[in-house]
Formats: sequence, structure tokens, C-alpha cells
Amino acid sequence: MTLSHILLALASGGVIGVVLGLVGGGGSILAVPLLVYLVGVGSPHAAIGTAAVAVTANALASLVGHARAGKVKWRCAAVFATAGVIGAAIGAEIGKAFDGERLLMLFGLLMIGVGVSMLRKRRKSEAPDIRLTRKTASALMPRLVPIGLGVGLAAGFFGIGGGFLIVPGLIAATAMPLSFAVGTSLVVVTALGLTTATSYALSGYVDWPMAALLVLGGIVGAFGGIRLGVRLAMRKGLLERSFAIIVMLVGSYIALKGV
Repeated sequence: MTLSHILLALASGGVIGVVLGLVGGGGSILAVPLLVYLVGVGSPHAAIGTAAVAVTANALASLVGHARAGKVKWRCAAVFATAGVIGAAIGAEIGKAFDGERLLMLFGLLMIGVGVSMLRKRRKSEAPDIRLTRKTASALMPRLVPIGLGVGLAAGFFGIGGGFLIVPGLIAATAMPLSFAVGTSLVVVTALGLTTATSYALSGYVDWPMAALLVLGGIVGAFGGIRLGVRLAMRKGLLERSFAIIVMLVGSYIALKGV
């Protein structure tokens, strides 16, 4: 690995971290295109596997803070994550069997969809005491399991955290408030990322030094992004919309390049 690769990997991690610090999510969707088009990772599969490792580490680090704040619904997370892990394992195997260039094109289309979803206002919920118990299991389980399975398939196939899918999925399944859905989603992101990363690592598709550089850059970037986010708190809506447009533009470029 050359010095330029090291610096570009650190910079890529920094970009992802800054985005996570500023808008609270979505940064992982940029990991694969940054690795392929900026750092120069030749294999799309290697980029996906390496990104999955970094996504897992970032999600785990963020989970600690949300757990301490009591913003995690652990039982709901366990059911959703269990179903998601099964889906992620299947999705990762399908993704590895896909042609790399075709996989990138589909990833570009996914980014366009993510950007569109980020432009939509999230619906607020008013059920802060949602709990998975014997009494509520019959109502919640039929929604948590299939949604978790579907999200896991997408996360495993594309090697992403899937937070942009998990958060609305949890809200749709349980009607929990957004703040709890964000905290709970990090449990699922960690589980799905670990499953995908393990699958790709067993196939030799993880560049471990590169992943370490992404994580290191992400930690520094997240610190700066959080501090900047405090200063720009009144403009968070504008930041989210701007990021959504950037994601859509990058996705369009990747998709058109694939075509």
C-alpha cells in the first residue's frame, strides 16, 4: 500500500465520519464509491467487504452512546437483528456471485433511492413505551421478522449498514419514536455489518489494513462532524437535504457508468 493510498483511505474515512457526525447517519452509503473511485480498490467485492468492516466498527462505537442514554429497545432489536442476520447471510452470498460491474450499477440505483428517501420527511411517532412482551409479541413479531429479513437481504447484498432502511422499518413494525428507532437500529446495523463482513472475509474480500484506516479516519471525522453539527444545529434540515442530493448525484454517476 502506497502513501497516497493510505492518505486517501484516511480521507475517505474522514468524509464518512464527518457525514455521520453532521446528519447522524447515511455516511456508510459513501464507503463503497469512495473505495472504488477515490482510493482505487480494483474489486467491487473487496470494496464492499472492506466497507462492511468499517460500517460495523462505526455502528458499534455509536451504539455505546445511545445505549448509555437508554435509547435502545433491546428485545425489539434482538428479534429484528436475528431475522436480519439470516437475510444478510443470504444477501451476501448472492452479492458475491454477482458480476462486480453489475453490482456497482445496482449500488448506484440504490444510492438514488436512498437520496430520495432522505428528502422525505420522517413521520413522528407517539408511542415511547413500546415493549416486546408476551402480550405484545403476537402483534409485533409478524411485523418485526419479515421486515428484518428483507432489510438484512439488502444490507448483505450491498454490504451496507442499512440504517436508512432499518429506522423506518422499526417505526413501521413497532411505532416506536424516532429517537428510539435510531438507537435500536445501531444494534441491527452492527449485527448485519458483522454478518456481511464475516461472509466477505471468509471469501478473501476484505482488505484489513484499508478497513483499519477507514475506521481511524472515521473516528477523527466523526469528532469534527459532531462539533460542526452543534454549530450548525439550526441548519440540520438543509444539511440532510444537501447530503441527499450528493448521494443521488453520486448514485446517478455510478449507475450511468455501469450502463
